[in-house]
Amino acid sequence: MVSVEQWAEIRRMRFVEGLAIREIRRRTGLHGETIRRALSSPAPPRYARGGRPSKLDGFREEVHELLRGDPRIETQRIVELLVEQGYRGGKSITYDYVREVRPFFVDQRSFQRTIYRPGDVLQFDLWQPRREVPVGYGQTRKGYVVVGALGFSRFGAGALVFSKEAPDVLWGMQRCVWRIGALPRRLVVDREGCLHAGGGRPSEEFASLCGQLAVGWRILDPGDCQAKGVVERLQGFMETSFEPGRSFGNELDFQDQLDRWFDQRANVRLHRSLKQRPVDRLEREGLRPLPEPGPNLDRRLVLRVPPQPYVHVDRNDYSLDPRLVGRRVEVRIGQREITAVALGTGELAAKHRRVFAAGQEITDPDHQAALEQLRLARYAGKPSAGEDVEIRDLSVFDRLAEAA
Repeated sequence: MVSVEQWAEIRRMRFVEGLAIREIRRRTGLHGETIRRALSSPAPPRYARGGRPSKLDGFREEVHELLRGDPRIETQRIVELLVEQGYRGGKSITYDYVREVRPFFVDQRSFQRTIYRPGDVLQFDLWQPRREVPVGYGQTRKGYVVVGALGFSRFGAGALVFSKEAPDVLWGMQRCVWRIGALPRRLVVDREGCLHAGGGRPSEEFASLCGQLAVGWRILDPGDCQAKGVVERLQGFMETSFEPGRSFGNELDFQDQLDRWFDQRANVRLHRSLKQRPVDRLEREGLRPLPEPGPNLDRRLVLRVPPQPYVHVDRNDYSLDPRLVGRRVEVRIGQREITAVALGTGELAAKHRRVFAAGQEITDPDHQAALEQLRLARYAGKPSAGEDVEIRDLSVFDRLAEAA
């Protein structure tokens, strides 16, 4: 079984570069049937269990250090140095591993262009507004804007998120792509923790998104922000033109104003360097159509509905249908909604607007009414507790007082 990264790379070679299966086989060394299975699978591969330990496991970081020192060091020399440190594994697994990781240590700066081809790259970065965003309930929260900009046209888009975790950042990237309305050949990002797995390699979540979109990726070298100067300059424009003098009612109002700013200001201004408007320069012929349906990036978890029917998501509690207590449900955590569906039957267990404030208990009125009905049914037909309690004659206390 191929890794998620290999699966994504195979799909990029086929759908972006248009390579034949024979050429992909020559470049990757994989069997033709393996390549065909990867191309026919729209979803990333899943592993049922972890791989068996390898004798190379304790020496992988040493291999990385040797490649960092000299990316073109001979593999045989790497084997000799590892043996001196106690390595007892075979040469084949070492050769295979070095062949796999060496490309991530070779200087890739020659691929960075100052003149961009139409539809070639879409650069991404995170911008943090100076002020926290109102999220309701009298609270504010630190937000981040995932900013995307096409290299050729400078056409941009942005999406507000509230964390740097992979589901949020990847959702923001997908929303930017959908706002642009087409796919580039490559996504260019820096070494953000949720996108970079180390050594210039993509995280599994980022590779999965690229594979589902059938696009390539480029992870920049540390401190090489100039390689994504297009989006950096767009962020500078946002800091001076979008945020000053604005107020926001909540996160939805922030996103609505941001979308209108891109539509009415950023993408229709006369770009100083291009001498054109980004909307007029948009490379519609160089981009590819969006896939249908798009990737589903909702977080999912499965649980049994507890006796107190609530699920805790991002510092808040959301009610579940109390009639499903004890049954398993799948909770889907999106950027706008929290939904839950009973496994097996598909019954709707919950549907809430997601709240980004903290410490809230969100209860559906229908769920509250169902709780009341269940409580009344539980005590229906039982005698009132007051009928079994003896009532004392208070005149006894009067007589005791007179006798005193």
